[in-house]
Amino acid sequence: MGGLAVRLFGKFEAQRDGQEPQNPNTCRVQELFAYLLLYRGRTHAREILASSLWPSCTSEQARKYLRHTLWKLQTAFDGADRPADEGILLMDADRICLNPQADLWLDVAEFERAYALVQKTLGQEWDTYSEQTVRQALKLYRGDLLEGWYQDWCLFERERLQRLYLALLEKEMDYCAAHGDHEAGLEFGTYALRCDVAHERIHRRMMRLYYLAGNRTAALRQYERCVAFLRTELGVEPAARTVTLYEQIRSELPLSPAGIPSEQDSVAFAKMATPSLSQAHCQLKQLQAAFAEAECQLEKVIQAIEVALIGQG
Repeated sequence: MGGLAVRLFGKFEAQRDGQEPQNPNTCRVQELFAYLLLYRGRTHAREILASSLWPSCTSEQARKYLRHTLWKLQTAFDGADRPADEGILLMDADRICLNPQADLWLDVAEFERAYALVQKTLGQEWDTYSEQTVRQALKLYRGDLLEGWYQDWCLFERERLQRLYLALLEKEMDYCAAHGDHEAGLEFGTYALRCDVAHERIHRRMMRLYYLAGNRTAALRQYERCVAFLRTELGVEPAARTVTLYEQIRSELPLSPAGIPSEQDSVAFAKMATPSLSQAHCQLKQLQAAFAEAECQLEKVIQAIEVALIGQG
């Protein structure tokens, strides 16, 4: 019998040999199986598992429902003729866990494996194998985890996995920028903004990619969209780094391919800022002279008033 493939990104989906298992669509069966898959490294106490899935029932009722759901899960995903030690689950009277030897493919597991591979590596430092592994993993993210489910544990895992997804997209954008693949990098940025329209770092990367691709107008428009989303979604203004990048692009200064400003970027921006500093210095000197002149005139008026007061005396 072929292995079982389960997808949790987007809608719950399970197949064995390209066919859906028998009667796996009961909501409680899917919920129990998804929970065990997401926490596949743990051994679960039956009592706690039952109370988590049936919180409004008595302990006895919850355990009864758990036993029945487990039987339906095994019937659907293992079949009646599979030996117990080769099944999806390992169980005794008190505990349940996923069988680590089960012939099982899980999209979330593959996705997390790719993230672990590059977690401590900058995107621009990836080798070809790392980039290809991540790109394949990103294709598994068909949508947020278990769309339409709102259990607390599911919401927590959904947010966690979305953070990993956004982190991988950022790293892919940096890889694309470093290798001159601006179009692909912008496509990854578009995916990221679908999840979080106010993700400021993604907007900065897209500004940089547009500019490196020779589309200065699109880069400036990306900044305008960034400002609008930040104000609408979060009620804040863009960070200094975002404004600095905007000024560099507006002034048509060279940028490094990577998302981190290079020494060349810093020197160029300093040169750009020099005329403004000189102008400000000149204005301050003029203001200082004006104050000195005003002080002199004030002193003359005071002296005149004092002379007049003496005369009256």
